[in-house]
Amino acid sequence: MTAEVKQLEEEIITTLSSIYDPEIPVNIYDLGLIYEINLDKLPEVSILMTLTSPNCPMTDVIIYQIQNRLMLIEGVENVFVDLTFDPPWDKEMISEEGKLKLGLL
Repeated sequence: MTAEVKQLEEEIITTLSSIYDPEIPVNIYDLGLIYEINLDKLPEVSILMTLTSPNCPMTDVIIYQIQNRLMLIEGVENVFVDLTFDPPWDKEMISEEGKLKLGLL
């Protein structure tokens, strides 16, 4: 991975860390909802992610935020978000910081 791609990945992670499920006070990255960030086809970015529940009422809002915020990053022209529920999300996927915010530590 080149230095430019690594820097872009860090900027994407920072951006994803600013997006929250409106029902949970922890960002989607620290919740462990992001399974993969694929930069193999730049300027296209693909995100593989899950949700805390297949019936999440905020699915469209979260995907919209991801697509629109990542498109503001220089070097990103297309953003594709793929949802998966395999493996299913569970509390063990939450980062230490997220667990602290949720009072799970």
